[in-house]
Amino acid sequence: MPDASSTFYLTTPIYYVNDAPHIGHAYTTVAADVITRWHRQRQEPVWFLTGTDEHGQKVMRTAEANGVTPQQWADRLVEDAWKPVLETLDVRNDDFIRTTQARHTERVQAFIQDLKDKGEIYAGSYEGPYCVGCEEFKLPGDLVDGTGEYEGQKVCAIHSTPVEMLSEQNYFFRMSAYTQRLLDFYEQNPTFVQPASARNEVISFVKQGLQDLSISRNTFDWGIPIPWDTSHVLYVWFDALLNYATAIGVDSDDPEEKARFERTWPANVHLVGKDILRFHAVIWPAMLMAAGLPLPGQVFAHGWLLVGGEKMSKSKLTGIAPSQIIDTFGSDAFRYYFLRSIAFGQDGSFSWEDLAARYQAELANGFGNLASRVAAMIGKYYGGVLPQAGPQTDAEETLAAVAARAVTDAEDAMDRLALHEAISAVWTLVEATNGYITEQEPWKVAKDPAEVGPDGAAVQGGRLATILVTAAEALRALAVLLNPVTPKAAAALWESLGAEPALGALALQPVDAAARWGQLPAGTVVTKGASLFPRIEEPAAS
Repeated sequence: MPDASSTFYLTTPIYYVNDAPHIGHAYTTVAADVITRWHRQRQEPVWFLTGTDEHGQKVMRTAEANGVTPQQWADRLVEDAWKPVLETLDVRNDDFIRTTQARHTERVQAFIQDLKDKGEIYAGSYEGPYCVGCEEFKLPGDLVDGTGEYEGQKVCAIHSTPVEMLSEQNYFFRMSAYTQRLLDFYEQNPTFVQPASARNEVISFVKQGLQDLSISRNTFDWGIPIPWDTSHVLYVWFDALLNYATAIGVDSDDPEEKARFERTWPANVHLVGKDILRFHAVIWPAMLMAAGLPLPGQVFAHGWLLVGGEKMSKSKLTGIAPSQIIDTFGSDAFRYYFLRSIAFGQDGSFSWEDLAARYQAELANGFGNLASRVAAMIGKYYGGVLPQAGPQTDAEETLAAVAARAVTDAEDAMDRLALHEAISAVWTLVEATNGYITEQEPWKVAKDPAEVGPDGAAVQGGRLATILVTAAEALRALAVLLNPVTPKAAAALWESLGAEPALGALALQPVDAAARWGQLPAGTVVTKGASLFPRIEEPAAS
């Protein structure tokens, strides 16, 4: 892994442009955004890469079916669908790589030419079942018996469509030579593939022995030409995987790009769906070993989003566009729901009913109502100006301890990419603060004659002031901790608390200092803005 002074580099897979994004793609991208925002909140340098995979037979056939060239199809999908969805999801990526860009294609050709010069690539022939959806030759164990219209045929276990028998002259990468090196690497780096179920799957697969990998096709021309034989184009995965290195300047002659590569490579985390785990955990590290480049810190395979018990899929009409949810609930709720309700690394089911219930109970009634109540009481009793707190009691110390624990537990969970656990840890502070206000009953304390000065205003340094300042401090901590997850709500809360004039921009607040009590100074102007999560009476239906 890179040392602590280097850039935290995280990637999503690059997505196929054969169709528009659905919430399965959005789930991966939002998870990557939350992780990288968390590292930014730690005040670390970060590089977050996403992008699109635009070569291969699947894209070519989709373009032909739509009466356009593959490049025209890719351009249209990227500009009209894939880039706009990043804004819809409130994603803050640093770069967007397209495999048709010159910075990618030229560096890919330099990379494979180097492997050819090292004797890692040779000419040969291959015959076997090929899945266009996966852009992969399949082993017998990867196929299942078809049902329905495909009964009597062997189909891809992932796409449930028949495979095609292909016989071609290809170029091959000597991947079989890396079987033991990979197994040794997995043993020496036990967290390289996560979660544990994914690691076990990869090790079991590699222990069966690797075959050399066909890396070219000569039956179509939509791809990067092989530099020494332009009658062949590069196999789409060998092309696509290299985006993680080409985007940050591998094999570049530009001094600035070289410097970026040095401070950024290798990636800390490649975030992938479990269906493309083997490409990233077997083929990719073997490629890097062959090239003599350092290997990534981790490949993390998350689970699938399921709708009606099936993996999210456009072809099966279970693909839901992110805007269908966000237009009703907002991007913060989308981000929160999918990362809290599903154990990251496992499959998870989506339902409109569960989303609506969590939105109301946890976001609107739990977090949003808490922020509104505290601001309203500071407005009512102190004219919207944070008072001077009085003596602390066990109740305040207990809440401060909850905040400290939330930071510690969330940090630990985030380092393990247990995103659901990190959010749950932060939410203990939401729940504890609501409980604190319920138990302390500031509306009753306000009626105590000792809490009212000669002018009829609430006194400084009294019990009421202590309760409301404590609650405001908890909200300040929550704004910092939830900024990576619900950035719009966190920014609105930061503004409502009047925190920026005294403490600076929300983005500059370190995570590890979030639970340090007493940061908001007396005299800070607190305003009650619009509800962070307005109540939704009629949620959208599928």
